[in-house]
Amino acid sequence: MTTKKRLTLFLFMLSFNFYFSQEVVIKDEKVLLDGKQILKAEKINAFQYSFFTMKDDDEILMWKYMDNETPKYMEDDYFILNFLTEKIKVETTDISKIANFMNSRKGMEKLIKWLIKERVLNHDGELSSERVAIFKEKYDENITERTFR
Repeated sequence: MTTKKRLTLFLFMLSFNFYFSQEVVIKDEKVLLDGKQILKAEKINAFQYSFFTMKDDDEILMWKYMDNETPKYMEDDYFILNFLTEKIKVETTDISKIANFMNSRKGMEKLIKWLIKERVLNHDGELSSERVAIFKEKYDENITERTFR
């Protein structure tokens, strides 16, 4: 392949990626997807967020970071995603999905992108019951039930 063709192919693939990527922003307690509000957000503290529907203001998702009662030891930290309307709780240690050093808002933006990518949350901010169940199967590590207290 000539350099010109490679460059054209590269630019085409790059533009394709930008076309299908979605921008999630949390601003003034609003979750915006490509500029359209899909959810309301409430920051309880640095370790807990809640998300509400636009229609009836029901709390559909609560995110909570747990240090497993060992604040200086970070290897056992995890987070909980509680899908309240579905009565499903997901506990996982895979913090890399939403990690963002000292910026919980950016972390929550990554969380919403992750849920949209997994099709748990649609573009209107509604949960899919069957996708929540699949999400639980994929990511739940059932930490509290296997932890000795």
